[in-house]
Amino acid sequence: MYRQTRFSSRRIRKRVIFKHGDCNVVQGNVAKRRRRYLQDIFTTLVDAQWRWTLLVFACSFLISWAFFGLIWWTIAYAHGDLEWIDNRDNRPELIQNMTHTMCVTEVRSFISAFLYSIETQHTIGYGNRFVTEECPEAIFTICLQCITGVFIQAFMVGIVFAKLSRPKKRAQTLLFSRNAVICHRDGVPCLMFRVGDMRKSHIIEAHVRAQLIRKKVTKEGEVLPFYQQELKVGADGGEDRLMFIWPTTIVHKIDRHSPLYMLSASDMLKERFEVVCMLEGVIESTGMTTQARSSYLPSEILWGHRFVNVVSFRKETGEYEVDYTLFNNTYDVDTPLCSSKELDDLKEEYSKNHKAGLDRALSAGLLKHISSVASVDHMDPASDESLDSGRLHTRSNSIPNGALATELEPLNNNTPSFTVGGSSILPSITTNFQSINEKINSTNGSSTHNNNNNNGSNINHSSSNTSLKAKSSRRLSIKQDQLPVDSLC
Repeated sequence: MYRQTRFSSRRIRKRVIFKHGDCNVVQGNVAKRRRRYLQDIFTTLVDAQWRWTLLVFACSFLISWAFFGLIWWTIAYAHGDLEWIDNRDNRPELIQNMTHTMCVTEVRSFISAFLYSIETQHTIGYGNRFVTEECPEAIFTICLQCITGVFIQAFMVGIVFAKLSRPKKRAQTLLFSRNAVICHRDGVPCLMFRVGDMRKSHIIEAHVRAQLIRKKVTKEGEVLPFYQQELKVGADGGEDRLMFIWPTTIVHKIDRHSPLYMLSASDMLKERFEVVCMLEGVIESTGMTTQARSSYLPSEILWGHRFVNVVSFRKETGEYEVDYTLFNNTYDVDTPLCSSKELDDLKEEYSKNHKAGLDRALSAGLLKHISSVASVDHMDPASDESLDSGRLHTRSNSIPNGALATELEPLNNNTPSFTVGGSSILPSITTNFQSINEKINSTNGSSTHNNNNNNGSNINHSSSNTSLKAKSSRRLSIKQDQLPVDSLC
């Protein structure tokens, strides 16, 4: 009943690899299964549970002792040693004038033959029972039993040693985080999980792999229920080789080549797949290769979370300390809920519309020159165009009065919009061009009034023009990244 309940619960979870690394696969209806297992008895005993291994260990010695004990009893019975000892102890008058040399001394019954078999196989030799030169078959038997005993000891000790030093046990101290997370790193959506090693001895040549297992239908209509697709992963987004001295975050970038490229946060709850993670390396103390496994279902992937840092520096001891109580802890971060494909499409559409707006402004003759930040060192400080704190500025006296709002009216009317989830998003225009023209007109009007009042004085007229030039030297600031694209989702 316990076994049936255990397997039924496994079927409900639909896992291929359990969290502790065991495979949820049972082979059934294998032809000649027992014969094939007996042909590889060493691997069968190593993979068997400890109770079966210890049972085979004890039975192998008991059976060998009993088998050779039976052979020694048969030799003694055939040579008449048993009858001679019985007459010597019970009827000595029958053997007064007889001499008899026994094959094995003091073998009276099967129990004594069994004891002699144990003494021979393990070279104990208590001294009461020993083989004589009377029987060649006894000499051959003792040689055969010594060889058999050494073989059985080597075989069983090898099995126990191999079972104790299995790399599978080393994998129990290699940890995987309870959950995986999805968040942005350097502007790219990433699937991340954490691995750690509890022991002080390190894993040499450690590298990590990840595979996505899900259902797939080919172009020909073939259904692949467990299609395995490799995920490109690496330590902190780099190579899959790890310097595994402390817990490391493994990163998979969700780009155009990722199988998760089309999945959004809502799709993640509907999809049925499993991310299988494998950590392999060489054990430093034994030199054997080990592999630790774990898996993550869609319900175990946290969208918009990030792992808490677990490594800190202790000034008292001058050492880095790893706090494994925070190994599975995460915290919320702002992350778009749309898929990576939708996010890339929004970025591409926004960049195209922004570029089209600048091209129309250039074609209208409103923006004469646009220089990049990289060319700021090559610009003339006295020119009309300059860069101030990373923003593009154009002197307002290079734009005709009243022409700014008229020429840029198509840009205001044709504001680019984006549709996400059925809602229309209108990016705001950063500068009110009509208010700038009103300021320019008011400045020019005030300068004309000052010129009429001081018409008879050339000095005042000159100072008036100087003040007009100073007032009219306003600049138009155009920011290229006003709307964060990541916030559209």
